[in-house]
Amino acid sequence: MATINAIFQGKGGVGKSLVASFLTQHLLESGKEVSCVDTDPVNATFSGYHKFGVTSLDIMDGDDIDPRRFDTLVELMMALPDDAEMVIDNGAATFVPLASYLADNQVFPMLAEAGHNINLHTVITGGQALPDTLSGLSSLIKTFQVPIYIWLNGFFGQIAMKGKSFEEFKVYKDNSHRLAALVRIPVKKKETFGRDIENLLTAKISFQEAQESTLPIMTRQRLKMFWNEMRTELVNCGM
Repeated sequence: MATINAIFQGKGGVGKSLVASFLTQHLLESGKEVSCVDTDPVNATFSGYHKFGVTSLDIMDGDDIDPRRFDTLVELMMALPDDAEMVIDNGAATFVPLASYLADNQVFPMLAEAGHNINLHTVITGGQALPDTLSGLSSLIKTFQVPIYIWLNGFFGQIAMKGKSFEEFKVYKDNSHRLAALVRIPVKKKETFGRDIENLLTAKISFQEAQESTLPIMTRQRLKMFWNEMRTELVNCGM
């Protein structure tokens, strides 16, 4: 059976494409066959990773999203061979249309009946976007009955509210049985690690490509350290 990993979050600019790239690299380095799809009609960031061979899904009809074009995505998911993985990066602009399409057409139950596993991944970030990302998580929990991996991205600030950590939030305590794992993205010094990772993402190259590049020695060292820590976290989360 194949495994489909869809990254959903209604708030833009919180790290969905970051999660898609990290997950793809981890799966590839784990020896998996990975198919990648970008459904973001506005910011096709994931498609910029040429190494991943990302399929960019054309879902626009003029200036509007055509939900019928999501049929192509379902065809791609159904055609996955056994033991393959798919990573879908879904943009903020398509959060509601794609979620509605999947729910209205009972796509996830159909895929499960065909023998596929479905995992949802969402991002929770600190700072001003925290309430919006929590709202996105609540929407996913209400809409879908599939495992949800929560990626905690503290780059924009501490993920806390009124002195409470994420594990103390009501949305977590009420739904912890529905959540597959909390994936903690390592928080490092912005002046060194942070800048190196930002440059890597801007260049849209993988950590492996960075190690094979002519980047400065200490840049490669910091990227190696970060990626080793990130991969350990993913393994510990069962991925």
